[in-house]
Amino acid sequence: MESSIYNTQGKKTGTISLPESIFGLKWNDSLMHQVVTSMQANARTPVAHTKGRAEVRGGGRKPWQQKGTGRARHSSIRSPIWRGGGVTHGPRSEKDYSRTIPKKMRAKALFVALSKKLADGEILFVDSFGIDTPKTALAAKALSTLSKVSGFEKLATKKKNAALVAFSEKNDALQKSFRNLGHVSCVDVRSLNPVAILGSTYLVIENPEAALAIVAHRAKAQATAPVSDAKGSTSRKKKIAR
Repeated sequence: MESSIYNTQGKKTGTISLPESIFGLKWNDSLMHQVVTSMQANARTPVAHTKGRAEVRGGGRKPWQQKGTGRARHSSIRSPIWRGGGVTHGPRSEKDYSRTIPKKMRAKALFVALSKKLADGEILFVDSFGIDTPKTALAAKALSTLSKVSGFEKLATKKKNAALVAFSEKNDALQKSFRNLGHVSCVDVRSLNPVAILGSTYLVIENPEAALAIVAHRAKAQATAPVSDAKGSTSRKKKIAR
C-alpha cells in the first residue's frame, strides 16, 4: 500500500509505504462501538445531580392532620409528589460511568479507524508545515492550499470538524497556530484515538515517516502484549496435577 505525500503548496513530493496491519484492516462494527462508547463514557463528567426527599429543605411538619379535612393524607411537603419535593430515581453525581478498555482492543480500534479513513480517501500526508513561530494565518493558508488537493475540498469550506491535524511530535508553534481555527483540532500522533479520528472529516498527518514509525511501534507492542483474563491478570496455562 502506498500513498502520496504533499507539501503546503498542495504539490506531490513523494510517496510513502503503508503497512497492511495498520491501514488494511476491515471495518469491525462491534469492536468500534464498544471502544468508542467506552472512551466517551470515560470522558464523561457526572454533573447532573438531584436531591431525594431526605436532602431537600423543609418538610419537618405534617401539612395537615391525618383525618377530618376531606383532603388526601400527607406526611411531608417534601414528598416526591409535591412541588419542590425530592426527586425519585433521579441522576446522582456519584455514579461512575468509567469502563476498562484492554490495550489490544484500543490499539486495534485505532488501526480500524485509520484503515477506514484511508479507504474513504480522507487521510492526507504532509511533509512539513514549516511553521517555526505561532501564526494562525500561516496555518489557515496551509489548509486553504491543501484543500486544492483532489478529494480534500472541504478543508476550506466545512465550518465544523473539518480536519484532525496529527503532529509527529509535540510542537508548541504548530499547536498554537492551529488551535485558533474553529473547524480544525490538533493532536500529536501518540495521542491518536478512534473518537478523535472518526469525529473529523479528514485526518492530516504531518511528517508521515516519523508518525508512522510511532504508530508501527504501537502495533508491535500490541502484537507482543500478553493476553489478560477477565480479572486483568496475565493468563497462564494451568498445570494439572496428576
